[in-house]
Amino acid sequence: MSYKIFEYDPYLLPFKSDIEQRMINYINKKRALVGKEGKLCDFANGHEFFGFHKTEKGWYYREWAPAADEVYLTGDMVDWRWLDLKLTPIGHGAFEIFIDDPKMLYNGCRVKTIIRRGEDLLERIPLYIKRVEQDKQNYSWCGVIVDEPEYKWKKKKFVPKKDLYVYECHIGMAQEKEGIGTYREFADNVLPRIKELGYNTIQIMAIMEHPYYGSFGYQVSSFFAACSRYGTPNELKALIDKAHSMGIAVLLDVVHSHAVKNTAEGLGEFDGTSYQFFHEGTRGEHPAWGTKLFNYNKNEVIHFLLSNLKFWMTEYHFDGFRFDGVTSMIYHDHGLGTAFTDYSKYFSLNTDTEAITYLQLANELIREVNPNAITIAEDMSAMPGMCLPIADGGIGFDYRLAMGIPDLWIKLIKETPDEYWNMWHIWGELTGRRPMEKYIGYAESHDQALVGDKTIMFRLCDSHMYTDMSKDSTDPIIDRGIALHKIIRMLSLSLGGEGYLNFMGNEFGHPEWIDFPREGNGWSYFYCRRQWHLADDENLKYGYLQSFDKAMLDVSKKYKIFSSKPQALFIDEQKQVLVYKRGKLIFAVNLSPVNSYEGYCIPVDKKGSYEVVASSDDAEFGGWDRVSKDYIYNTERLGGKNMFKIYLPARTCVCIAKIKAK
Repeated sequence: MSYKIFEYDPYLLPFKSDIEQRMINYINKKRALVGKEGKLCDFANGHEFFGFHKTEKGWYYREWAPAADEVYLTGDMVDWRWLDLKLTPIGHGAFEIFIDDPKMLYNGCRVKTIIRRGEDLLERIPLYIKRVEQDKQNYSWCGVIVDEPEYKWKKKKFVPKKDLYVYECHIGMAQEKEGIGTYREFADNVLPRIKELGYNTIQIMAIMEHPYYGSFGYQVSSFFAACSRYGTPNELKALIDKAHSMGIAVLLDVVHSHAVKNTAEGLGEFDGTSYQFFHEGTRGEHPAWGTKLFNYNKNEVIHFLLSNLKFWMTEYHFDGFRFDGVTSMIYHDHGLGTAFTDYSKYFSLNTDTEAITYLQLANELIREVNPNAITIAEDMSAMPGMCLPIADGGIGFDYRLAMGIPDLWIKLIKETPDEYWNMWHIWGELTGRRPMEKYIGYAESHDQALVGDKTIMFRLCDSHMYTDMSKDSTDPIIDRGIALHKIIRMLSLSLGGEGYLNFMGNEFGHPEWIDFPREGNGWSYFYCRRQWHLADDENLKYGYLQSFDKAMLDVSKKYKIFSSKPQALFIDEQKQVLVYKRGKLIFAVNLSPVNSYEGYCIPVDKKGSYEVVASSDDAEFGGWDRVSKDYIYNTERLGGKNMFKIYLPARTCVCIAKIKAK
């Protein structure tokens, strides 16, 4: 069978057998799970069977612990006696108990699972528990029964916008207070800001329960539990419901690439073995993250993970997922020791074909649950076919993050004075794509905001942000930082992908860094928050950057820039000018720090009249109003081409649109 992936990219033909094997693996695994005609949606129902389920007559509790000799339930309801409630084995490694008193378990009741294996009694958190809380006195974690009234969804059906403008956020650090924010506070205080800025999608980090707050949510312990630090499950549902009512899609930053190795809180050695969920030996250990690695070839593990995806979509109405750590999943060396310089690096013994099969199954399941769902892959390796349909020989994601772009900007800022920035290099890095695959462009990642690194604005301006961000202050370093921050974002949005992402606070150049509470900082929350007042203070320049962000999104939507690929019109390396077209807009960017150009010729494919519809040099964005929005630019024939002349100031980007004939 021939797959379209080879039509899109003929350079893959030497690896045809590898991609065909990719498809054989997928077909065989799917048949092993659901048969020839079955659906994954009917298979991925572990959450509907395992865990706690209330009926009119009592509670069912079921657990999967194939290596256990005996399984018990304990908790508040039996004063933590270990052996009162014994589960009965029901086959295939599953155990069950029916508690015939509906009041014995109640909302907020703390519970744990006891596993007996040989002479060992192991205290564990139930695998499918929907809530986990930490005891503030002894710091231990317990499962917690959720028996809230069923949430009544106001917006029962929601379809995300096709063009994605993603606001990546973290509930706990989204508040100004020195503490952990809540679902309610985010819904009340932050969602309106996101809506006003023009973002139509939020990507929420750190929702799946994690014992260490400072892990940024990337060391998950309880996969079916929404983080209890921020509030209750119903409060998370209310947040998502409100987002939908505002036209905002909600993506979960899902972590299926690894799991925390903790045994007291996580999946580690749940039934007393190391291999229940994970590979044994070194293959089961992530050498850089100190976490456990799933065995994606094991049908029971696939069942657990696919059920997890379906659970978040059906229980909480998430509109899709950003899959974390895909590169780590799909290579045995986790991408740590490989430079992906040629196609052979993608198709070798280093490739974890079992993980690729799992990702194909995951994408198929997600579309079965919700055909309008969105999936984004965090893959730094640029694996071919990552964002092509499975039927075309791909892995099935909608988008991949354009991870090279943040690296490009930071590398340039750190290593090269901007008067030497190479326009061809910038163009090539921002527009390089896998054929027919969609990317999410972004200027900076959340990793750059962490202690030990710096955001773009902080790296450009550093300590000057403490003293010279007042509108009454004039500082060339701040002026340079503001100008470049605007241009970098516009270039990343207009060239970097078929969607755009911003990390919370970067839209106004949030100063300083993110430092989670830890022993080294006295367990302080001072740097683990967002200082929204800086953007709202009319006396400070942060508002310039935020206003530009809103205008940038508005103009990109109005002129539908994602409707076509970027088209270079003129790249002037000597003058550091880049002119290109995308959608219904022409972009003219002058990155020269000192040279402004009078009468710069802009080539266009259609004659007529043109106007500037947005300029980073507008006074409302901290510029000097050197580009008029009232002036009409009429084309003339120069050198056999349609052109018009425009004043192009230093460190400025302008957006130009053709005026429709009346």
